[in-house]
Amino acid sequence: LSWQHWLRTEGSLRLNGTRCFLRQLLPGLPAAMHRSYSLDVSAPLLRTQGYVDGRWISAASVFPVLDPATGQEIARVSDCGPAEAKQAVDAAYKAFHSWKQYTAKERSVLLRKWFELMTLHKDELAQLITFECGKPMCESLGEISYSASFLEWFSEEARRVYGDIVPSPAKDRKLLLLKQPVGVASIITPWNFPSAMITRKVGAALAAGCTVVVKPAEDTPLSALALAELAEQAGIPAGVVNVVPCSRESTPSVGQVLCTDPLVAKISFTGSTATGKVLLKMAADTVKKVSMELGGHAPFIVFDSADLDKAVGGAMASKFRNSGQTCVCSNRFLVQSAVYDRFVEKLGRAMDAELRLGHGSEPNTTQGPLINTRAAEKVLHQISDAVSRGAKVVKGGKRLDGSFMEPTLLTDVTADMLCTKEETFGPLVPVIRFNTEEEALAIANATSVGLAGYFYSQDVSQIWRVAEALEVGMVSVNEGLLSTPEATFGGVKESGMGREGSKYGVDEYLEVKYMCFGGLKP
Repeated sequence: LSWQHWLRTEGSLRLNGTRCFLRQLLPGLPAAMHRSYSLDVSAPLLRTQGYVDGRWISAASVFPVLDPATGQEIARVSDCGPAEAKQAVDAAYKAFHSWKQYTAKERSVLLRKWFELMTLHKDELAQLITFECGKPMCESLGEISYSASFLEWFSEEARRVYGDIVPSPAKDRKLLLLKQPVGVASIITPWNFPSAMITRKVGAALAAGCTVVVKPAEDTPLSALALAELAEQAGIPAGVVNVVPCSRESTPSVGQVLCTDPLVAKISFTGSTATGKVLLKMAADTVKKVSMELGGHAPFIVFDSADLDKAVGGAMASKFRNSGQTCVCSNRFLVQSAVYDRFVEKLGRAMDAELRLGHGSEPNTTQGPLINTRAAEKVLHQISDAVSRGAKVVKGGKRLDGSFMEPTLLTDVTADMLCTKEETFGPLVPVIRFNTEEEALAIANATSVGLAGYFYSQDVSQIWRVAEALEVGMVSVNEGLLSTPEATFGGVKESGMGREGSKYGVDEYLEVKYMCFGGLKP
């Protein structure tokens, strides 16, 4: 009896606004999976309608939200279309004219309240992430902390949007550079960080004085709608934050409105490079301000001088967070010949000791499912391609039930294999052997994208050389996790344009206006 058939015939699901009860059976996974799981989220935070102009609105149809660990439906959400998207843009445009008049301190106070409410409800928000995204609860709680930190950061940065007084070449005039909000911003976010990718953009936009229309990923709308509920509770005025969830089928028509409407002044998108290029073409007709955080293909380089234990710890953190489904996950592991075998051995032992597959609500789970079966099929295809070209499977290599994949370690990997040419977005570690620093840099930079890069070395001169030579927007030296609201986030080449986070994140939502004040008596 297949687990899918068992779910159809014996599984039960109850959703009454406060509780979702789910029975599941997943043969081939740990025994802890053979039990019931429940999603306990209070009614105000479990929203299933769109949020426009301070009101919860229904659409003509709904679409299902599934638990990727089980394939079971956990909610039905309003499938907003171009009409609702246009309504949201109009509401944001109307609200912009009053929101931009709020003082920086007033905006700061409201963002701080939103941050405090996120912190207060962190457990429920984390449950939403686990059930719609599949992350282990410990990671979901970490994302909520990370997500809330952007609201805290930008609540502080709101009061530090400074202009300039420029020394004038003439005595009868003063030259001023004023910073002003651009207007309505369309915020289009991915499923892998369904909370943090919203606050990192929206926090900066609201701090600058912009209003927003958020289109969350179709896989994970519940987190976005919960954030809208908390924004309302924080006192953020109607129309300042709008959320239009939609299905995969409705996404093109909704995206068309958000990227072409003349009232939209700014687009911020996180997602694939291919989709980013489409949105850029749409934005070009009305010359909108655009920031893009697109695909990555991060190298993880281990040099001979590296502390191998620390390098293995960094590899585990960088690769297996969210089961390998982050844009800054290490994708290509380059290890110098003298330490290659020892690194592989230590990494294999760490994988055996630390990685546990299961439903994200289980306390011992470290690896949840991939977001859907297509994602699992992509990883399996990369493994098959590598093996057909001579790679060896040291750990894992198999697809389990549903969208679960065994964490996989490959050796004897070469640069002609598919896993070294395209982003994986899954728990696959392909290890390439190299001999010289120059060879490692050539392999690392031989890609059209450049988001993040990691390397381990104890040679100070080498650290400076490699950090400057890597063609990426973010470099992590002797550390597996690099993201923080205080620092910039963004890439080079086809990994996008613009920066999020840090003091520069607000600049993406500002225009600089030059003011010449003449006719003054010297």
